[in-house]
Amino acid sequence: MSVAIRTSQNVLLEYEPASLGERILGTMLDYLVLFGWFILVLALPSSMGFRPNTFYTILVMLPVVFYDLASEWLLNGQSVGKLAMNTRVVMLDGSQPGLGAYLLRWVFRIIESAAFLGGIVPIITIAANGKGQRLGDLAAGTSVVRLKPAVSLDDVLIQPQAENYTVQFPDVRLLSDRDMAVIRAVIQQNSADTLQRTAEKIKAVTGLTTTLDDRMFLQTVINDYQFITSQ
Repeated sequence: MSVAIRTSQNVLLEYEPASLGERILGTMLDYLVLFGWFILVLALPSSMGFRPNTFYTILVMLPVVFYDLASEWLLNGQSVGKLAMNTRVVMLDGSQPGLGAYLLRWVFRIIESAAFLGGIVPIITIAANGKGQRLGDLAAGTSVVRLKPAVSLDDVLIQPQAENYTVQFPDVRLLSDRDMAVIRAVIQQNSADTLQRTAEKIKAVTGLTTTLDDRMFLQTVINDYQFITSQ
């Protein structure tokens, strides 16, 4: 089962939802981070004779209470556990998750934590939902998906162009690096329907016309853009 997300460029991308095991392991890693925090600010000082007062205890608990909300908001949909598992919170409508979405996910953790029915609620919800959503995800319109490697060899290595390379579509300079990243993802996905829609979108934006097939056209756009921006 995959999660289909339509980007703002009207390109349909498919992600694989994080498995239940990955979600649980990521949560356990986050709990380990919080356990380390308690050791650092409570257990260790207490072993040296420090006796925390109520105010200090409240200060210690604030990062614990707001850990999920703060980490997902500041780390673009990831926590330490999600970073380790290479997963991320995404919006199913293709938009960027905002504070409101993260806040909804955080609020629902009250009834989804291990302290409530042993954490069985999110396990049942994720297992029963085809898009890998817990209750907080359903309320916020989000899901947690597996990420492809953030940087692939195709993204890092600049394909060498011959010195006498001839640019076929000079108007590709109207596009951006972000557009190129989307085009590369579409080519790697290799879906005929997605290739066609993406090619039509690029033609509409740039006014380009060609007899090349969709895949070859998009690859040429990448090559031309790379050559132009490298000059």
